[in-house]
Amino acid sequence: RRAFVYTPPCYGKTDAKYPVLYLQHGWGEDETAWSSQGHANLIMDNLIAEGKIKPFIIVMTYGMTNDIKFGSGFRNFNFKEFETVLVDELIPYIDANFNTIADKNHRAMAGLSMGGMETKNITLSRPETFGYYGLLSGGVYTPNDIKDKNQVKGIFMSCGSKENPEGIKKATEEMKNAGFNVVGYISPDTAHEFLTWRRSLYQMAPLL
Repeated sequence: RRAFVYTPPCYGKTDAKYPVLYLQHGWGEDETAWSSQGHANLIMDNLIAEGKIKPFIIVMTYGMTNDIKFGSGFRNFNFKEFETVLVDELIPYIDANFNTIADKNHRAMAGLSMGGMETKNITLSRPETFGYYGLLSGGVYTPNDIKDKNQVKGIFMSCGSKENPEGIKKATEEMKNAGFNVVGYISPDTAHEFLTWRRSLYQMAPLL
């Protein structure tokens, strides 16, 4: 299997180790989407150059692990197969081959659309793995989803203003009231599209 790894410009110039964001694409896309359409590397380079974030690594891999035809519904999609690929195979490989800070509190998972659904399922299933969660047009977390507030250090939820902004606002307020560290973001005048998700990455990155 193939993954793309973004490393910040300072990577490898010292022995410094870096946090990692595992960033997932949406339905019908692949591991190239966040670079070719999402410009994640350019967004990161600019944020780092402007001093707005501390550098971190981004890992992007293919999230479709079983053959589901478009239109048949996500009810038939088995998240467990991708969970095995990501958590049991890819993360140990990245930690063994890159200068990572290999612990939960320096590891995030986020995704757009279907990648958000994968993120929610896997972060809740494997709470020992990720300290930060991000859903980009990919649903919401509720206080009932997470039994232990200490399970997660930060949550980011977003969508376009033409999608379901009230759902994001409501979920963000409920999570805040329940004592979680959560940020909601609504992208102005956008729908279920990459402009929403580029803006979302720009807003989320400084929080990680």
